[in-house]
Amino acid sequence: MTALLPPEFAEFERFAPAWCLATENERFERRLATPMDELVEFHDAFLPRLDDAIEHCDRFPLDDLPEDAGRLLQLVHSLVMVAMAVEIFHQPKTVDAADAVILRIREPSP
Repeated sequence: MTALLPPEFAEFERFAPAWCLATENERFERRLATPMDELVEFHDAFLPRLDDAIEHCDRFPLDDLPEDAGRLLQLVHSLVMVAMAVEIFHQPKTVDAADAVILRIREPSP
């Protein structure tokens, strides 16, 4: 199996197939489709290494990230999406909002 993430983040390889997602829409849909216990598992595993992940990605120009660092940044973005469910809503779906959806005409890069 080929590693998707930088070697120093190998403990998160198990999360990479599900959470290395290129767009905010994909991350939001994944959050909605994922059971809460799995969201908590990802959140609790990756949050303590968040600063390390950001520091690693900051070593490279944003528009020229190596593929493994780009996927690590996607995990960071996914953690932001998951953190809302875990820390605020306590469920995958947005609370006290009218059928919240995310529709983008164009994604920010990266």
